[in-house]
Amino acid sequence: MIRAMFSSATGMIAQQTNIDTIANNMANVSTTGFKKSRVNFQDLLYETIRAAGTQTSAGTTTPEGIQIGHGVRPSSVAKLFTPGSMIQTGNPLDLAIEGDGFFEIELPDGTSAYTRDGSFRRNAVGTVMTVDGYPLTPAITIPEDASSISVGSDGVVSVFVPGTPDATQVGEIQLSRFANDAGLDARMGVNLLLENGASGPPITGTPGEDGFGRLTQGFLENSNVQVVEEIINMIVAQRAYEANSKVIQTSDEMLQVANSIRR
Repeated sequence: MIRAMFSSATGMIAQQTNIDTIANNMANVSTTGFKKSRVNFQDLLYETIRAAGTQTSAGTTTPEGIQIGHGVRPSSVAKLFTPGSMIQTGNPLDLAIEGDGFFEIELPDGTSAYTRDGSFRRNAVGTVMTVDGYPLTPAITIPEDASSISVGSDGVVSVFVPGTPDATQVGEIQLSRFANDAGLDARMGVNLLLENGASGPPITGTPGEDGFGRLTQGFLENSNVQVVEEIINMIVAQRAYEANSKVIQTSDEMLQVANSIRR
């Protein structure tokens, strides 16, 4: 009876983690380039009361054993990198990746971060950077007098300046990808992901080549969160939480009955 209480408690804790993850997905339904998360579960250790194959008499063994589990725990919270829908903005520095890849961003300490959020801006000297002021890598600077900006699907950035009939190339946007996208570290927030041992080192390449996605100018990638799907997941998690709490209540009632037995 006590085992049932503790096992159900682990189920309630696990479903709380599930609800927390769903809540974060729902909160970021409109976050540009956001990738939803999913909780994976695994069962805990089992107590073996009788092992399968135990000899019961001369020449006979049990085909099945008796093992009682001790509950569940979250094994991981994995990010799902399915593509989000495209939203047209018309802003020449809004870029969406159609396919695999991340924009590389330089952090103040000189290290790199990676993002699917292509909402870029120019600072006072024309450097292309994120809305938080982190420059794009490789660095691209737009001349002050540029009358228009063009970003090709292959990442080539060109501008038109007064007095020059032809477009002037000012840089090329490169993309990065990883052997294990789900291993990227999201602890920094602000739409940035960090490389770590689980993700593997970044592989850099040209958009539209060698499996990298193409760039689309004037569009942004929306979150891949599906509200209806998250609501269904929330209902399932809530019912699982309630079922585990009911097991605790039932176990308590059974203990109460056992304690009230008199000779």
